[in-house]
Amino acid sequence: MMQASTLSQRFLLQSATISAVLVAGILVLGKAFAYSLTDSLSIKASLIDSVLDGGVSIVNFFAIRQALEPADDDHRFGHGKVEALAGLFQSLFIAGSSLWLLKEVIFRILSPEKFTFHPAAIIVMVVASLLTLILIMWQRYVVAQTNSVAVAADSLHYKTDLLTNIGVLLSFFLANTLNAHYIDWIVAVLIAAYIFKTSYEIGKTSFDMLMDRELPDAIVEQITAIAWKNSNVKGVHDLRTRSSGQRIFIQMHLDIDGMLTLQDAHAIAEEIEQNVIAIFPNADVIIHQDPIH
Repeated sequence: MMQASTLSQRFLLQSATISAVLVAGILVLGKAFAYSLTDSLSIKASLIDSVLDGGVSIVNFFAIRQALEPADDDHRFGHGKVEALAGLFQSLFIAGSSLWLLKEVIFRILSPEKFTFHPAAIIVMVVASLLTLILIMWQRYVVAQTNSVAVAADSLHYKTDLLTNIGVLLSFFLANTLNAHYIDWIVAVLIAAYIFKTSYEIGKTSFDMLMDRELPDAIVEQITAIAWKNSNVKGVHDLRTRSSGQRIFIQMHLDIDGMLTLQDAHAIAEEIEQNVIAIFPNADVIIHQDPIH
């Protein structure tokens, strides 16, 4: 997919992080109000999830701001890995919160308390779900245009939040209809489990970036195919790829007729480099020409 220009990416990333912080603030206030009316454990779980979302979104705001800083003398490859560090921090923070939530569930099971059904709480959760859905759709668009790890991680939080909201509404309906208040506990446990799963996914993606993991096979194959399209290329080898924030780094060796002049060989490499950048605008490409006879 063709990605947006650097200027456009900056605007998209900043707007995505600001939107996330604003939505999280609204959700926290609304759910705190709903919890004060009901004392529902599932709403408390959802409230905790939103508080975490807000904290993480604030971290993302500053991390992305730093990641967008251009390369300098001390950071010749840019500051993109700040995003991965932020993502790793998020995953550890969120995993801890899921364990804390499980502790709350155990405490509530040992000391049962019935929550109060209140129509206003339902309205709050419905509005929260709609706001979260709109934010997720915007974040999804931004990720498609920028390939931002931090925004993708943030979006996972809000997908969790959306499922949490739906779970709370379901628990309210079932608990009120069946008079089965234990459903509130079950939903809280499911929310905690999903939060922990989310933290693992964020942590893995961030760790892979920090460890310079190769780009997905489909992208590597696409890069190789671009190189082979040039009829002067006799071989492609030692292809290496990695990512850092929105930038990807590509290195490859091309086998080229050794009888060509240096100028001709350079022109071939330059053409392939531009073809790669046309597909991956955020790519930093280095090509080495190996002469063959």
